[in-house]
Amino acid sequence: MQGQVVVVTGANAGVGRAAARAFAEAGAGCVALLARDRERLESTAQEVRAAGARALVIEVDVADAAAVERAAQQVEAEAGPIAVWVNNAMATIFSPVGDITPEEFARVTEVTYLGTVYGTMSALKRMRSRNAGTIVQVGSALAYRSIPLQSAYCGAKHAIRGFTDSVRSELIHDNSAIRISMVQLPGVNTPQFEWCRTKIHQHPQPVGTVYQPEVAARAIVWAATHYRREIYVGLPAVVSIVLNKMLPGVLDKVMARRAYEQQFTAQPMPADRPDNLFHPVPSPYRAHGSFEQRAHASSPQLWTSLHRDLVGSVLALAAVSTLAWTLLPRRRLRR
Repeated sequence: MQGQVVVVTGANAGVGRAAARAFAEAGAGCVALLARDRERLESTAQEVRAAGARALVIEVDVADAAAVERAAQQVEAEAGPIAVWVNNAMATIFSPVGDITPEEFARVTEVTYLGTVYGTMSALKRMRSRNAGTIVQVGSALAYRSIPLQSAYCGAKHAIRGFTDSVRSELIHDNSAIRISMVQLPGVNTPQFEWCRTKIHQHPQPVGTVYQPEVAARAIVWAATHYRREIYVGLPAVVSIVLNKMLPGVLDKVMARRAYEQQFTAQPMPADRPDNLFHPVPSPYRAHGSFEQRAHASSPQLWTSLHRDLVGSVLALAAVSTLAWTLLPRRRLRR
């Protein structure tokens, strides 16, 4: 990581902003910041520079393939070879599928799914010639277990997982040294709930246990510096993914009964509230959203996952020690 060039999409707020800062703290030489809102990008750049890395601000809509390619060209021309590319940009809409227009559905898909595809393609175009580099896809437990009222977003996250699995197989076939990983997130305290489009009259909120963006950022940086196919962040994400593999039909019914109300607070939604689906919304928000009181700053599950070799060694040593102490008295009796 020392001195390397990192690209983060959706870097102006939320998980992307926290990840950009975390890469700088980890020793990246330059962090290229891609998003639509230049003012917030400049604010992120200040945090990156304060953490000791160079920041390169590029205003871009990731739904525009040509613009993403130009951004990649600019990064390499001004900063050097891209070592890590993080696809994090996303958009969503809270609404029953029957109330979503084709244009809205397409926009969520273009930003969340195709933005990841375009970023991956531009990154691979450069990494293949060097046979080196890492791509990190920021996913969600919703890439496995969909919930109602977010059909466009859940569909896009599922698509990212399918796309990533396909690309990974191609890289293995080519004996490529390029690595591609996916980080599956739980509910995170980001500003998306303040500016996402919604057709429900209550304020949207993350479901279940909520984590601060820095928890997600730690997993993203780890994925960029170690190889693992997927990383699950937070116990709720693990439970959702595992249960969906075992009892998908049961979870369908649970989601139908509980997930509607769990996604919204009692706070009414103003009719004139702006959203960022098609255009960025000016706001003071940075990495964190408005759920500070609920958000956890750490995840024991994530720590265990990232240190599983150490945990396994400790457990093995404990098992051997326990067995030895159990057998020792019996040997003494035999004498």
